[in-house]
Amino acid sequence: MRILKKIIFVLLALIGILLIAGLVISKDYAVEREVMINQPKDSVFNYIKMMKNQDHFSVWNMKDPNSKRNFTGTDGEVGFIYSWNGNDDVGEGEQEIKKITPGERIDMELRFKRPMVSTDYAYFTTESLSPAQTKVKWGFKGEMPYPMNGIKFIMGNMIGKQLQAGLDNLKANLEKK
Repeated sequence: MRILKKIIFVLLALIGILLIAGLVISKDYAVEREVMINQPKDSVFNYIKMMKNQDHFSVWNMKDPNSKRNFTGTDGEVGFIYSWNGNDDVGEGEQEIKKITPGERIDMELRFKRPMVSTDYAYFTTESLSPAQTKVKWGFKGEMPYPMNGIKFIMGNMIGKQLQAGLDNLKANLEKK
């Protein structure tokens, strides 16, 4: 019984710490990862601007290959919307290309509907390191509401690992070609 009381006390203390931390920690978050790909910048940029290609490298897209996916507009152009509705791992939402700086950057808005409603932003950037090597950065930014912002460092680390896994998949896919 004493062990159970200690466990309950520790859990309540942790919850209390997270609630208090949420009051003082910023709600904004930003996560970015990068990878070097041995391909010319134009080839890499033209591949990543096509959102349907995320099915081949994004860990989130791969979590539920049977999710319902819909596309509106022309892939690789501003206004293209990629929507999904899948299992609990991927939930439901849509991603829209909001801005493209040709050969440099793609900005997207992510509108999550399930399991939690939120709007976040993602981007890809490409930088030529040599004629045959490109640095790709993939980032997310948004806002975590209270009290979730109390765990944003844990979430940021988790999202970062998933971004890096996706970039590693992208590198493997593009360097096969």
